[in-house]
Amino acid sequence: MVIKTRVFVVDDSALVRQFMTEVIQGQPDMMLAGVAADPVSALPKMQQQWPDVILLDVEMPRMDGLTFLRQIMASHPTPVVICSSLTEAGASLTLEALSAGAVAVFAKAKLGVRQHLESIASDLVRAVREAANAKAMRVRVPEPLQVKPAVRMTENHRAVTHTTDRVVAIGTSTGGTQALENVLSALPADAPGIVVVQHMPEKFTAAFAERLNQLCAIEVREARNGDRVMDGLALIAPGGLHLQLLRSGAHYTVEVLDGPPVNRHKPSVDVLFRSAAKAGGPNVLGIIMTGMGDDGARGLLAMREAGAITLAQDEATCVVFGMPKEAIRMGAAVAIHPLDQFPVDIMNFVRQGIGRQR
Repeated sequence: MVIKTRVFVVDDSALVRQFMTEVIQGQPDMMLAGVAADPVSALPKMQQQWPDVILLDVEMPRMDGLTFLRQIMASHPTPVVICSSLTEAGASLTLEALSAGAVAVFAKAKLGVRQHLESIASDLVRAVREAANAKAMRVRVPEPLQVKPAVRMTENHRAVTHTTDRVVAIGTSTGGTQALENVLSALPADAPGIVVVQHMPEKFTAAFAERLNQLCAIEVREARNGDRVMDGLALIAPGGLHLQLLRSGAHYTVEVLDGPPVNRHKPSVDVLFRSAAKAGGPNVLGIIMTGMGDDGARGLLAMREAGAITLAQDEATCVVFGMPKEAIRMGAAVAIHPLDQFPVDIMNFVRQGIGRQR
């Protein structure tokens, strides 16, 4: 007997509710727990039999989705997929929702909704399945490391960045927005250059990078083709494009390029990690964090075989243990650490090296 995932839809668009109902009812492993046009009418229905996954719009009348999400996470933590329009305001609210405990985002068009949603029904199904396998949890924000910056802070810049000979490559997916916020916000301004792939729809990564930039001592921004990897700077792969690390003389740069999805993802963690293995070898620290599937596992193995230090997030602190679990199974990780340990690992990597044993 198949145990079906109970899905509740909260969206003020009747067209979206109808479409999502059809998609969910068409899946053998899902069932519709209910629908509502806003959180006020949704809550009494949900309380009759609480759903396993909630599909939640963020822009609604009577009560916005973000307020409702915070109430849910405080009283009855549940995996929530945020359904957001591809607008600047929608992206900003979505990132706040992910920080507040939502586990995934599903991008929907604001205009021509039906046609757009019909073309990405598989994305909706995948988001629900990822959420069904996720732990609804808030990741505790660690205290920033008490390390005196080695660079001078200026009025207009966090750090006077310079070329780094050590690079940190991070790959993550479901639950990764929270995890990255925890790790990057705990780093001092003189942290090594960082390159990141976070599975996220196109148009959301720029807003995500800007949010992190406001929270962190280091500079964080969406990567541009040809950017130099610098101390005090984290570059986030743009949604819908791959990111590769390149060696150019005495310094590292990034290449942002189009191409087919790898492991169903673009950007793909494997693409970044394989390039890091080739370009940096033992000068790169690879970290694979929370996420569903196996993207990044083979790339992390390639990094370890090239002499890099490779770390995987432990199960207890993952929202979804899929990606780290697969990397561990392959023998790709030198060590398995909890999320809060990664800022210390990163700084130790540049100061004395970590886990040199292989």
